[in-house]
Amino acid sequence: MADQFARTRLLYGDAAMEKLASSRVAVFGIGGVGGYVVEALVRSGIGAVDLIDDDKVCLTNLNRQIIATTKTLGMHKVDAAAERIAEIAPDCRVRGHKTFFLPDTQDQFDFTEYDYVVDAIDTVSGKLAIIEKAKAAGTPVISSMGAGNKIDPSRFEIADIYETSICPLAKVIRKECRKRGIDSLKVVYSREEALTPRSTNSGAESADSEEYDTSLDTAREGPRRRSTPGSTAFVPSVAGLIIAGEVINDLTAEYR
Repeated sequence: MADQFARTRLLYGDAAMEKLASSRVAVFGIGGVGGYVVEALVRSGIGAVDLIDDDKVCLTNLNRQIIATTKTLGMHKVDAAAERIAEIAPDCRVRGHKTFFLPDTQDQFDFTEYDYVVDAIDTVSGKLAIIEKAKAAGTPVISSMGAGNKIDPSRFEIADIYETSICPLAKVIRKECRKRGIDSLKVVYSREEALTPRSTNSGAESADSEEYDTSLDTAREGPRRRSTPGSTAFVPSVAGLIIAGEVINDLTAEYR
């Protein structure tokens, strides 16, 4: 009998689909990248997701975030994502956390509960805390590097953090991971050189910057940003879909 995952089941098989249905994935950051991660995970049959983000949907999210519509403007992103999930996969178990993940909020989360962790936030201190907690819990983690100020989605690739180049955020994370004795970290990053944003009065919010100060700042804004980045509908979405594919394939690897 056909179900909504019948076409996926043709490729992965029953045992793998059962594995996905019993898995819980935490997605930190439900923005341009993280929103597409959630979308693809839920459409692939993941049975439970934790959504962690304290932002609300705003006007400038409409150009790139899958949860952003004129209907969801002003909603908390985790609420908008939860409503969308309910319309796609009503059996998926959703836990929303309206909080920014930073070193001072990390104790709210037990990483041993998760089968996989996705880091799609844009603060260096928060990313490092996610990575360290996942490693300590023995939970697989994948981290998104910079997607701002880039226009070529074909340049994204999966690599270990120590194999990355060009990306300024990857450079900072690489340095900090080395200092912390973290010997490996799966990331999605692009070697495309970031463009310089044009000077406008667009009022776009500052996020996902491709220029990062190497000093860490534990305030909400994380690394000190030097400019408001540009972003498109097709760059962060591709990064998110690549991450989701990696999560699904890692969780089902034993069945192939």
